[in-house]
Amino acid sequence: MRNASGLRALDFIGSSREDVKAFPEEVRQDIGYALFEAQRGQKPAAAKPLQGFGGAGVLEIIERHDGNTYRVVYTVKFPNIVYVLHGFQKKAKHGIKTPQQDIELIKQRLRVAEHDYETHYRLDKEKAS
Repeated sequence: MRNASGLRALDFIGSSREDVKAFPEEVRQDIGYALFEAQRGQKPAAAKPLQGFGGAGVLEIIERHDGNTYRVVYTVKFPNIVYVLHGFQKKAKHGIKTPQQDIELIKQRLRVAEHDYETHYRLDKEKAS
């Protein structure tokens, strides 16, 4: 549901809020601003579609800091809400591919987000009609 300022709601699935809170302050600020842009309906400059999720509905924000890479995955597949699905520090020293364990967790949390949307937001929209 969009609030009075026209922003999409923001919701964190699983441990994603705590995961992002564990990032360095500068990284948190950059990611926070990127998520704010997503709430405004914009595509942040640091975001790109995550491979294997069929288009631009699931995106990842990539931030580099002190030689480390931090990623936050979110979805804009649903009207009026942005779900943050996962936040993690990329540990692999080679390649840019997201580890399969993280892909599986993102898929699981995307299903949770779909269920949450169907349960809370679609029903609210239907009630308002």
